[in-house]
Amino acid sequence: MTSLIFLDFFSLSLFLFFLGIWGILVIRTNIIIILLSIELMLFSINLNFILFSVYLDDILGQLFALLILTVAAAESAIGLAILVIHYRISGIISIGYLIRLKG
Repeated sequence: MTSLIFLDFFSLSLFLFFLGIWGILVIRTNIIIILLSIELMLFSINLNFILFSVYLDDILGQLFALLILTVAAAESAIGLAILVIHYRISGIISIGYLIRLKG
């Protein structure tokens, strides 16, 4: 019984991860979609860590998931801050116009 639940959640995590990859590789029109796709991939990895942590009865996977949540929050905050500054300067957030950004 538990192995069926394990496979259900594992397939859900795999689907979410590939949905995030599809969002990055196929839909390249907007930077917000790319940031959301990265977040979706990180949360699917979190689901995997928690799933294996419960299945193997080990707390280490849950600690890694907490660490990934903090990294995802920082990535989201920094990415959105850069996006807002770029929008204020150029007035557009399309990927095609990011070539003008030079360090």
